[in-house]
Amino acid sequence: MDGKLLTEKLIAYAKAHLFLAEEDEVYLRNVLLSQFGFSEPYDGEPDVSDAVQADVPDLLAAQLKEFALEAGLCGEDFVERYVADVFGLLSPLPSQINRKFASLRKKEGPQAACDYLYSVSVKNGYVQKTAIARNLKWDYQDGKNKLEITVNLSKPEKNNKDIAKLLTAPQGKKYPPCALCKENEGFEGTATHPPRRNIRTVKMCIGGQKWFLQFSPYAYYDEHCILINEEHVPMKVNGTTPDKLLDFVDMLPNYFIGSNASLPIVGGSILNHEHFQGGLHKMPMHYAKMGKKYVSSRFPGLKIGILDWYNSAVQCEGKDRREVAAFAKQVIDAWQNYDCPECEILSHTGDTPHNTLSPICRKEGKKYIFTMILRNNRTNEQFPDGIFHVHPEYLNIKSEGIGLIEAMGLFILPPRLKRQLDEIADILCGAVPYDAAALQEEGNDLYIHRQMVAELVGEGFAKNKEEAVARVRGYVNRVCAGILDNTAVFKKDKAGRKGFAEFMASLGLQEK
Repeated sequence: MDGKLLTEKLIAYAKAHLFLAEEDEVYLRNVLLSQFGFSEPYDGEPDVSDAVQADVPDLLAAQLKEFALEAGLCGEDFVERYVADVFGLLSPLPSQINRKFASLRKKEGPQAACDYLYSVSVKNGYVQKTAIARNLKWDYQDGKNKLEITVNLSKPEKNNKDIAKLLTAPQGKKYPPCALCKENEGFEGTATHPPRRNIRTVKMCIGGQKWFLQFSPYAYYDEHCILINEEHVPMKVNGTTPDKLLDFVDMLPNYFIGSNASLPIVGGSILNHEHFQGGLHKMPMHYAKMGKKYVSSRFPGLKIGILDWYNSAVQCEGKDRREVAAFAKQVIDAWQNYDCPECEILSHTGDTPHNTLSPICRKEGKKYIFTMILRNNRTNEQFPDGIFHVHPEYLNIKSEGIGLIEAMGLFILPPRLKRQLDEIADILCGAVPYDAAALQEEGNDLYIHRQMVAELVGEGFAKNKEEAVARVRGYVNRVCAGILDNTAVFKKDKAGRKGFAEFMASLGLQEK
């Protein structure tokens, strides 16, 4: 790869896609030439059309990797960091990003500002658009509700024990303290910490505190953003949380925002740093209607009800922000200490809390919509991984905790399923012989799916691969719906309906 030609391509790409100003072109060219070990630029008229026309930086990144390795600028173990380093140089500085974001938000509106930050994040390679596009995706219409299912090919599966360890892990002097900390901005990366030279964020004031917004590198949905506290403090859902979420949707009403529950098993994968997730996407839960409706003499301006959804969710709608915040705070405070032994709900074991919730906020015009998914992370002898966690019969499909995104109906399934589900489809259509004994061996790739395979084969073999794939996905669909039913603290049975009604009554609400 001609390094001088590559320099010109990178300059052309930055001008076309990363807002490189004409005044900075000579400066950046000289910086790149020095970085690549040259004392003078390309001689002649370079063909840079492929760089100008590129939608994503993948081709340039590949050429940069090739050149860096050939020129001995880095080794194989460092090349990803080297590419991020160069694209960080091509990107506007954080100060420029923040000024432009604020200007666009004021002059053209919130979505224009978000489009700008998202475009930079895609074009400089931080948001892995090509990798995201490789994920398997399909929808499942389950009666009145719809689920979205994704087999994510970019992130490994975590288990609840690994996630819980993060809360008690010694922090020491690790730098950056965690993957979300503000110190990641511009960080070169290490063998165990991903490069963040090309990340760009915008500052925000949330709840009177300093926060910042960035996009997720492996987005689960449209413009998947992460809102992060500048202080490295643990996740906590309490009475201050509603105003933080409301601050955000007042600033960016084009996005929804939500918080993972703040306890292991029912929370997200990072509990040691306070953050929220949101974005442009309308989640499956957002289409759900209210089932039971309630009125409150204390909050006459609010429409309140139980969402007709798999898990147990309380929702309020109204234009008065103070009413919305006050009602949400009341629900949060009440749920923290609420017990319903008939439904296996105990708020505490000694001093250990079990009740928490996932709050979600969005705006439609001037109306706020605030939803609270009630969660409990208690375990017992029958369900040692969590009473309201994925039950054992479903662990072959999903073993991670069901956090905010899945609780809202968008399932992020582990990458191993791409291979395993295809193998099961081959068995189901007869392309591979069904060997029940072999599946009982723990070293078999389909060992964890042995019951699933037996059930599907027991229903008869498929006529072809297409039918087999449809039946395998149908099984996964039913599992995902079942998992959300598992997470409901108040089940749809008699005891659950009674328990939910009693909780709503404890809030001073009357059913309409």
